[in-house]
Amino acid sequence: MKSEPYVYSWDKLVADGRGTWDGVRNFTARNHLRAMQLDDYAFFYHSNEGKEIVGIMKIVREHFPDPTAKAGDWSAVEVAPIKPMARKISLKEVKAEPELQDMALVKRARLSVQPVTPAEFKKILEMSGTKL
Repeated sequence: MKSEPYVYSWDKLVADGRGTWDGVRNFTARNHLRAMQLDDYAFFYHSNEGKEIVGIMKIVREHFPDPTAKAGDWSAVEVAPIKPMARKISLKEVKAEPELQDMALVKRARLSVQPVTPAEFKKILEMSGTKL
């Protein structure tokens, strides 16, 4: 899940203890939000500034109507921070890793909410030295 750090950063989520992931206005990204289940893990990715995976979150409330939407069929989820990455993983590193060449972050980089396969999740954790 991506956010520009000047809009909503990992540090802000940690300070808040819980946050609403809203404002998604792309149908594919919305559908990825809707596919998330309670207690699923998600990476927090700083886009535009940093372009790196900075932390791990957990879905603490499954999709519900996005409170920021004035019209349309949009969804949001609530997330809670689990832990920062032991070492942040840059987009450049992800693109350079052969095992991650099919990752949505590589193939559909502009999409704000993307699926991550279990193998991709494990590889990112391994690259960062992060343990869950």
